[in-house]
Amino acid sequence: MVSTAAEPTTVTVNLGPQHPSTHGVLRILVELDGEIVVSCRPVIGYLHRGLEKMLESRSYKQTVPFTDRMDYCAALNGNLAISQAIERVGGLEPPERAQYLRVLLCELNRIASHLLFVGTFAMDIGATTAFLYAFREREKALDLFETMTGARLTYNYIRPGGIPADMPDGFSGALLQFLDELQIALDENDRLVTNNRIFVDRLVGVGVLTPEMAIAYGASGPVARGSGLNFDIRRCAPYEVYDRLDFDVAVFDGCDCYARYLVRIEEMRQSAKIIKQCLRDMPEGEIMTKMPKIFKPAAGSAYSRTESPRGELSFYVVSDGTPNPARMHGRTPSFVHLSLLPAMLPGTKIADVIAILGSLDTVLGEVDR
Repeated sequence: MVSTAAEPTTVTVNLGPQHPSTHGVLRILVELDGEIVVSCRPVIGYLHRGLEKMLESRSYKQTVPFTDRMDYCAALNGNLAISQAIERVGGLEPPERAQYLRVLLCELNRIASHLLFVGTFAMDIGATTAFLYAFREREKALDLFETMTGARLTYNYIRPGGIPADMPDGFSGALLQFLDELQIALDENDRLVTNNRIFVDRLVGVGVLTPEMAIAYGASGPVARGSGLNFDIRRCAPYEVYDRLDFDVAVFDGCDCYARYLVRIEEMRQSAKIIKQCLRDMPEGEIMTKMPKIFKPAAGSAYSRTESPRGELSFYVVSDGTPNPARMHGRTPSFVHLSLLPAMLPGTKIADVIAILGSLDTVLGEVDR
C-alpha cells in the first residue's frame, strides 16, 4: 500500500537551553533539511529578572551593582555606562584622574572579556589547547582586578562621580608586566590558532554578515567591524578621555566568523596600547567628585553611549526629581546580535551553527535583563 501523505522533508531540533556551547541559557529552534539549516528561531527569557524595573525602586547609587549582572564578562563597562547616564542627568563631572582610571579599567576588562572569547570560541570548534592558553592570561587579568577592586567578576567599582579608591602600591608595575606578557601570548596564539589551517577552514566564509545587513539590524562592536564597518563609539562619540588617546579601530572586511575573531585579537593589542597611555598621562588629583548624601537630580533625562567588548552599550535614564530614577533602560549589543541568527543561519550546516553563535560572543545576562 502506497501512502498518499506527503513525507516531511525537514526535522526540528532543539539546541538548548542547556547545550554547553550556547554561551548562556539560550534555546535555538533549528529546522534542518539533512545537515542544512532551513530556518531558526532563538528563544530567550530564561534569565529574565525584571532588572530594569527593579532599578526604579533603588536610589541612583544603588543601581550600579545591577549592571554587574548584565554582561558579567565585562562588568566594569556596564558600571561605566550607567554611571555616565546618572552623571549626565545630575550634571556631574568626574575628576580627570578618575576618568583615566575608568578608561584603564574598562580596557583591561575588554582584554579579559576577549580572552574568554578566544578560549571558548576555539574550544567550540575543537581547539581545546587554546582554551588553556587563553585562560592562563585571563587569570592574570583577574588577579589585577582583585588587587584593584577586591573582586574578580562583579566589581561595582565605577560609580557615579568617579571611583571609590585609587590604584594600590605596585599595581601599575604589575599591570605593565601583564601587558608585556600579553603581547607574547597573543603571538603564541597566532601560531597556535590564528594561522592554523583547520581553524581557518572552519571559519572563513562561514556566518557571512554583509555590511548592509549589519547596518539594517543595528549591529555594533566586533560584529559590525568584522563586516568592514568602521564604527566605534570611542572614536565617533568619544567619552571620558578617549579623545586624547592614540589607538586604531580594528576593522576587517571578511564579513565572516574569522573576521570577527581577528577584530577581537587586534582589539586586545589596541587596548594594551590605550592602557599604557593612561598610565603615562594620568594626572594626580581627586578620584571622586563631591555628591550629596541623598542624590536627587532635577527632572529630565539623559543618554549614555559606550563601547563595551560586545558593542554599543547604552543607558537611558529619566529623572522625576526624586531620589530614585523614574525609568532606566539599557541598550545591550547581545540582544541585537541574537536577532541576526535567523538571517545568518539558513543555508549553513548544523556543525557551523555553534561557530556562528560563538563568533557573535553574546552574553545572555544582558539579553534577558
